[in-house]
Amino acid sequence: MTNSNVEEQTVVQSAGSVVSDMSGEKVMFCVDSGKYYNLGAIGGRVWELIASPIPVRQLVDELVAEYNVERSVCEEQVTAFLRNLQEEALIEVRKGEA
Repeated sequence: MTNSNVEEQTVVQSAGSVVSDMSGEKVMFCVDSGKYYNLGAIGGRVWELIASPIPVRQLVDELVAEYNVERSVCEEQVTAFLRNLQEEALIEVRKGEA
């Protein structure tokens, strides 16, 4: 994810991951890398929301509506989370709207 205009970018899950719900938290196995990830409850919700291409702005809007969080805090945390997913090749980042 580029630093400029993160909210203008669109994200979507990459293929090749198997996700399971364990006690309210999402855990994921990446077939390509053989790694396991614990996405947690909120990370799991983000994962659900990015099943189809979604602009980061819309993703943040959804999370702000669902959780008691300030938009600026949500943007910061979502951006960091998405960067981690991108570094692990678990998501695709596209320029512009979906």
